[in-house]
Amino acid sequence: MVLNQNLRSIDYQPDCCLQSYGSLINENGVFKLQDAVGIFCLVSVAAALEFKYHHAEELEAYLKGVHDAYSSFTHLHSIGRSVEGRDLWVLVLGRFPTHHKIGIPEFKYVANMHGDETVGREILLHLIDFLVTSYGHDPVITRLLNNTRIHIMPTMNPDGFEATKVPDCYYTRGRYNKNGEDLNRNFPDAFEKNNASIQPETQAVMNWIKNETFVLSANLHGGALVASYTFDNGNSVTISSKGYSRSPDDDVFIHLAKTYSSNHASMYKGTGCDNRQSFPEGITNGYSWYQLEGGMQDYNYVWGQCFEITLELSCCKYPPADQLEKFWRDNKVALIEYIKQVHLGVKGQVMDRNGNPIPNAIVEAKGRPHVCPYRTNEHGEYFLLLLPGTYVINATVPGYKSILKTVEITDNTSNFSALKQDFSFSEVSIRSRAASCPKTPLYQQLGRASAAVKPTLHILVLMTVMLAIFK
Repeated sequence: MVLNQNLRSIDYQPDCCLQSYGSLINENGVFKLQDAVGIFCLVSVAAALEFKYHHAEELEAYLKGVHDAYSSFTHLHSIGRSVEGRDLWVLVLGRFPTHHKIGIPEFKYVANMHGDETVGREILLHLIDFLVTSYGHDPVITRLLNNTRIHIMPTMNPDGFEATKVPDCYYTRGRYNKNGEDLNRNFPDAFEKNNASIQPETQAVMNWIKNETFVLSANLHGGALVASYTFDNGNSVTISSKGYSRSPDDDVFIHLAKTYSSNHASMYKGTGCDNRQSFPEGITNGYSWYQLEGGMQDYNYVWGQCFEITLELSCCKYPPADQLEKFWRDNKVALIEYIKQVHLGVKGQVMDRNGNPIPNAIVEAKGRPHVCPYRTNEHGEYFLLLLPGTYVINATVPGYKSILKTVEITDNTSNFSALKQDFSFSEVSIRSRAASCPKTPLYQQLGRASAAVKPTLHILVLMTVMLAIFK
């Protein structure tokens, strides 16, 4: 992975901002200065962002100020509330910030799900600053925002952050939410039954994932320096003799983790935080590092059709504020390069004979079956993250013959568009019924089958799961 030196050198300090700045940009990201009548220079809301810790009221005020200043390409909303009633704010950036647009993939960053791990919370605010002040100035950022819908949640656990009265590098009670629950152990688990009571913050994120077509994501943590990837948990189906829990898309996850680590100022060195801990190339399989039940990244991958990795960004969980500027500079390039990976692979629509979209059609790459099959959204859309190479894509509408298409995928991340491949079912003229995978330990079924029959029968078990979905 080549370091993007151009992005690293960029440090925009706009001379002024324009009132209703966003309204001066057309849908192609070009300024319409001929329409700028009676506009005067203001101090940019984003430019005023300090390198300090922003508590709940300050964070909310900043996000609202950004949205007010850049209303044409941002959208601010709360996806729910914490136990103590604090809003879980998400700022959306893109050419169509208020709604999904066919062909444009959805990306998200989530930080501060452990309330005492604070670096991610602040660098996401500075990422927002960088994106809004660069849009219309820098061609890379402009194209990125024009072709990607980016969701940024600076804090998933605002109660835990506010409860951390004395910053500590290692551990405080602020890690947990107000009910004392670890939010990164609180999601349904694909390998074993998670008996934890689903918390309001967790449920809000689960609903958010269900309501959007997220393709790629990362959650930002602290306490180590490494990019960790799926699976965090495992069983006999996924765990190798070397203690590695492998997903069907392991090659893609390794690429994603390396993309971030290699563009980070030092993560790629793999030295970790002490002599006992090292991570070659700055990455690790989650299970190989330590087993985790009920984690958010596995939930995203299995039930959300979204590839998520975990980014550990600081050896100290809650470092002094005077170190925040360095953390931002260390991560700036990596944050941007990682977003670009949402354009890997292939995308398209599945249509019926009348040209209507077919939702809930199953679309998978041959040899990469997901335990919860990946399916099309309400627009008949699918997105599959795949590395460059030749693949057979299988589109299936239950009750009809599958369609197979061979595709040659190249790296289109610099062009901000995955390969487009549509499918048309000439015999189908009805909409597929709604379908969803049960929030049960789906890999337990494969594990039981593995203990009783040959591994080649795992596909039969997957078919059984698929039939249960459409039953």
